[in-house]
Amino acid sequence: MLKFFAKYKFFGIVLFILSVIIISIIYQLYKPDPTLPIYQPSMVNNSLVDTTVQYVRKYHRIKDFKLVNQNGDTITQKDYQDKIYIADFFFTTCQSICPIMTDHMVKIQEQFKDDPEILLLSHTVTPEIDSVEQLKRYAKKKGVMDEKWNLVTGDKKEIYELARKSYLVAKSQGNGGKYDMVHTENFALIDKEKRIRGFYDGTNPEAIEQLVEDVKLLKKLEAKH
Repeated sequence: MLKFFAKYKFFGIVLFILSVIIISIIYQLYKPDPTLPIYQPSMVNNSLVDTTVQYVRKYHRIKDFKLVNQNGDTITQKDYQDKIYIADFFFTTCQSICPIMTDHMVKIQEQFKDDPEILLLSHTVTPEIDSVEQLKRYAKKKGVMDEKWNLVTGDKKEIYELARKSYLVAKSQGNGGKYDMVHTENFALIDKEKRIRGFYDGTNPEAIEQLVEDVKLLKKLEAKH
């Protein structure tokens, strides 16, 4: 018996290796390609979504907007046409989560500074405080690249509706003015068709790493279409 196993040991090893290779090939053939979800309002926590769109299940896209950036330039959807971008909401006088979020946006900016397809967009939730001049001072302090990253201000109602009806990332103040809101730490990843492809905790370094990887994946997915 021992002589039998010794005689066929080599063939057994070869057979085992071939089996591993064949199984690996089959796994790769049937392994689904990585993808990213397309978020609809019905998929998001209701506290972050305006009641008028909470039950929308398909065709959700970022609405057109008209805001003003740190240089006094008008910014619209046309500036983000055929671009992948990351959006968030902040205010320049925030001393809690905003500095961390902005620092992480700076890291994302650095990661994709040479890629014209990737842009950033930060909306102030206190437009009455964050004038163009204030945003410009903040941009200079943080090292914002004008061609890569817009810090925008504008009509409070429009910003509120963008946050809660388009990007789905802000909570309603509830007890303040009609358009008062509480911004969250959420970053939203937007594809070239104005659809939300991911939400990320802008204060979490690991979430930012995942965001960077998802941007790269989204670029590949967009290139196939």
